[in-house]
Amino acid sequence: MTTALTELTGVRHPVVQTGMGWVAGPRLVSATAEAGALGILASATMSTERLRAAVREVASRTDRPFGVNLRADAGDAAERVRVIVEEGVRVASFALAPSRELIARLKDAGVVVIPTVGARRHAEKVAAWGADAVIVQGAEGGGHTGEVATSVLLPQVVDAVDIPVVAAGGFHDGRGLVAALAFGAAGVAMGTRFLLTSDSTVPEAVKARYLAASVGDVTVTRAVDGLPHRMLRTDLVAALERSGRPAALLRAVRHAAAFRKEAGTGWARTVRDGLAMKRGAGLTWSQVLLAANTPMMLRAALVEGRTDAGVMASGQVAGVIGDLPSCAELVGRIMAEAAATLDRLERGGTE
Repeated sequence: MTTALTELTGVRHPVVQTGMGWVAGPRLVSATAEAGALGILASATMSTERLRAAVREVASRTDRPFGVNLRADAGDAAERVRVIVEEGVRVASFALAPSRELIARLKDAGVVVIPTVGARRHAEKVAAWGADAVIVQGAEGGGHTGEVATSVLLPQVVDAVDIPVVAAGGFHDGRGLVAALAFGAAGVAMGTRFLLTSDSTVPEAVKARYLAASVGDVTVTRAVDGLPHRMLRTDLVAALERSGRPAALLRAVRHAAAFRKEAGTGWARTVRDGLAMKRGAGLTWSQVLLAANTPMMLRAALVEGRTDAGVMASGQVAGVIGDLPSCAELVGRIMAEAAATLDRLERGGTE
């Protein structure tokens, strides 16, 4: 299946595995790339040295295109861009809208730039600044999310920009891919569906928690970092929602110190990143501090398997996923389902 996304990135299938922190490491990304989809390496939870090593590990596992996800508001974003350029990475994606300067630097080096946005105005902005494509995440998506459903947001963005649009939020199979194409998208991006594969390094007991969840077990809470965050509802999430602001801020201070050590950054860099977040996202200082909760609480569950001490970001599709295929099996199945769906539609919708 050829679309504007496959032509732009050089992958075989119009499917993207999103850059999930602590999840989208070299094993998952290389398996996705080998399956013919676009794997995106998550860099926000890595030091720049670890990022370079991870890029080289993926390149040693596959010769197919892959990308790296960056935080545009990180104090060392320019250093991470240099790693991407020097290592010959094909695609750079961004969790927040990158600056015009970052886009220009990447494009000058021949890197395809694909920011992720949650609103039409943000898509219009990055398109005007030269982004090659855009991933549009609706409210169904996991992690930080907005309030507009994908089925409403996607056609708005498709009509507003003249670059390829990739749909995210609520996708897990071939029928969803066809639906996204019908809306005008050039492909779909999925996080939770790739997290729940045999190639994912998330502990098996944690995957089992995801598989046991119903759609009603996936909730949106502000208790972790003060921003809307879609995740599995657990006893910990309920406890966080009952706890007061002083306890949350104290927890955030501890997590900020732990993440600084994990990422190998000094306090000066941590403060600069906080200032960048405050300016870029319009956060209060309280929200900036609370943001320190997110990476370490995700790590506790997704790396250490401690669901009693960590949170599990999740799209609503977790409630309809019931197996753990390999990336190759998953992508193959999605494309077969898409072909069968298109064939059925061409025959007038009959089975």
